[in-house]
Amino acid sequence: MAGEDSLISNVSDTARWVAAYRAVETTRPDALFRDPLADRLAGERGHAMAVAAPRIMRNGWPVVTRTKLIDDLVATSIQQGCDRVLNLAAGLDTRPYRMNLPEDFVWVEADLPKMTAEKDIALAAEAPRCTLIRRAVDLADADARAKFLDAALGPVGPQAMPATKALVLTEGLLVYLDEGTVADLARALTRPEIAWWLADITIGMKRTRGNTSMFENAPLRFEPTNGIAFFERLGWQPLEVEHLLVHARKLRRAPWFLVPFTYLRQPDPHAPGRYPWSGVVRLRHSPENCGMRTRHPT
Repeated sequence: MAGEDSLISNVSDTARWVAAYRAVETTRPDALFRDPLADRLAGERGHAMAVAAPRIMRNGWPVVTRTKLIDDLVATSIQQGCDRVLNLAAGLDTRPYRMNLPEDFVWVEADLPKMTAEKDIALAAEAPRCTLIRRAVDLADADARAKFLDAALGPVGPQAMPATKALVLTEGLLVYLDEGTVADLARALTRPEIAWWLADITIGMKRTRGNTSMFENAPLRFEPTNGIAFFERLGWQPLEVEHLLVHARKLRRAPWFLVPFTYLRQPDPHAPGRYPWSGVVRLRHSPENCGMRTRHPT
């Protein structure tokens, strides 16, 4: 294990790294989104992580593109009747403070007690744009997770109404879990109140981190060889499958040396084989009626 001076001492620390990239994006004149709180949340340590990251991801293109895609799919879900967002392992995400959300919309965050307490303090003076509920919970504890879901989907918010079309967001979470834990989570989220599950998935990406020891305390674990078919076997059908690198090129965020690869035939997200693949997926648990709609813009 890395010493005490390691930039990343645990998975929760990666939230500062992600916030640093959001902060840098915010300063661009052509910013894809603006997050005025990101710089404060990243702090010196988060920016140091961004500087120390492997060259292939140093400009933050995966985080920036992922953030933009998730923003858009959250907005799409709300347009389609989503009445609640449950952000699991929310980290230092600030969407309730920066997105254009209805004032009475209910957004529920869950994370470990230490991260939740840090965020409460850092954002104490800030006002979210919607009804924000933040809960400290160990999502790896099945009983604690079930109790959280019961409460988070129940009557809360200004109108004290239960959720009927909730969206669960797991941004930057699944990759750090083992396959058994992801499967348990998929089963736990199979509830009538949950309409969609929005997640980012990476396959074959371990080598993109290079030989740096920066991530040794936050190793990648979930990289299913059958790609998104892993979720289909559990009854979760993809509605949108957005290829990260292709969208990064379209959004003018892909590094120049990766752009040529975006014009090649992309790996099948169901069976990527030996080729790396990373994307954002919105899923629905209704296998009898759903089909996949994959968009690979050119």
